[in-house]
Amino acid sequence: MHKLHTAGMILLSFSSPLLLAQSQGRPLPNAPMLLQMSASSTAGASNDEELTRQQAEQLALKNNPRISVAALIALAQKQVVRETRSAELPSLYANGTGVGAEQASRLASGDLASSRLLNHVGGGLQLSQLITDFGRTPNLVATSSLQAKAAEQNAEATREDIVYAVDLAFYNALEAQATLQVANSTVNERQSMGDQVDALTASKLKSTLDQSFAQVNLSEAKLLFLDSKNRAEAAMASLNDILGETTEHHYHLVDDTELPTPVANSAEALIAMALQQRPDLKSLQLTHEADVRFSRAQHEQLLPTVSALGVVGGTPVGSSTYYDPRWYGAAGVNISVPVFNGFKFHAEANEATLRAKASNEQSRQLTDRIVRDVRTAWLSANTAQQRMAVTAELLKEANTAMDLAQTRYQLGLSSIVELSQAQLQQTQAQIASANARFEYEADLAALRFQSGVQP
Repeated sequence: MHKLHTAGMILLSFSSPLLLAQSQGRPLPNAPMLLQMSASSTAGASNDEELTRQQAEQLALKNNPRISVAALIALAQKQVVRETRSAELPSLYANGTGVGAEQASRLASGDLASSRLLNHVGGGLQLSQLITDFGRTPNLVATSSLQAKAAEQNAEATREDIVYAVDLAFYNALEAQATLQVANSTVNERQSMGDQVDALTASKLKSTLDQSFAQVNLSEAKLLFLDSKNRAEAAMASLNDILGETTEHHYHLVDDTELPTPVANSAEALIAMALQQRPDLKSLQLTHEADVRFSRAQHEQLLPTVSALGVVGGTPVGSSTYYDPRWYGAAGVNISVPVFNGFKFHAEANEATLRAKASNEQSRQLTDRIVRDVRTAWLSANTAQQRMAVTAELLKEANTAMDLAQTRYQLGLSSIVELSQAQLQQTQAQIASANARFEYEADLAALRFQSGVQP
């Protein structure tokens, strides 16, 4: 995730372009315009709908199309189970046949089923039932059932992906808004300082060099404000995309009132939890089990198939010479034994075995990646937790340095350069302190996602 606390470093690279722009006579945005933009943004934010992280997650789970796609695929896979299981159930067909023919003529070629052609109308039922194929059909049913369970786990993994994406977008937008507030305050403070320096310069108490430095500092603050406003708008657009919104919405984001949860003392417990709860890993494990059962089914193609057959019906219309009595019926058992089909069944069995081995290796690969990702997320969250205390201390010291530098400058004991440096350090510290908590919460969201823990 982009670390917005580095945004203050942009100020270091703004001085030269600003001086060049001023020397070439290009206009820069004035403070009243920026203040007006800030005021309108603040007024708009006060009227915006409030949105918490939990509400954002619920909206995304309701509106994001990825959720619907994953759920529909899981439902479709359940129908495959019924399709496969149908081979174990009886098949019953009703037939009706009417034939007009050259009476008692015979077929000469093309069909050996019935050589004599007769005028008749008949109807009947045909029944077939699989007795046994020595485990092939049960293994195919188990395969489709395991694949349906894997699809359900994929749907759950998609839900967790969306929740994690919402959390990241939410905290990123909060960071951007916090940076925008700092930039707005910086513009106001440097505008006030610039007005004071202008008054002192007009009174011949400060040189025009001081006035130029004050204007440069103010212009840097304006550029930081414009850049921060763009970041805030872009972050809100990303959040709207994750929420499944097709129109532009400006929400007033509300952070959790409770303090962030401390990071666990060790990553090992989280790794063990992830290996048990991650739905994507469960999906791959179920897929491997399905591949194993399918491999068994493909090997069992080489075994015989035993099925029962039965027909019953009547011929109400037809020659009594050939249709007497006018009903028919028969029952039998059919045994089909594969003898040779160009080694097709052998190749299919070997293919299924190799794919089962490949899916097992994919599960191992994901396991290794989960261990790495959980440990990395734990380190990032632990570092972010420590950053909150460090940035708070940094802001305290930067404010003290700023107060001292401003007092020394007003008393004529230091130059405008020292004051400018103190202003820059204060702005950087304010941005870092404002964003430290949001970065920590985003890292905690990443740790929850990697560990498979529901928020």
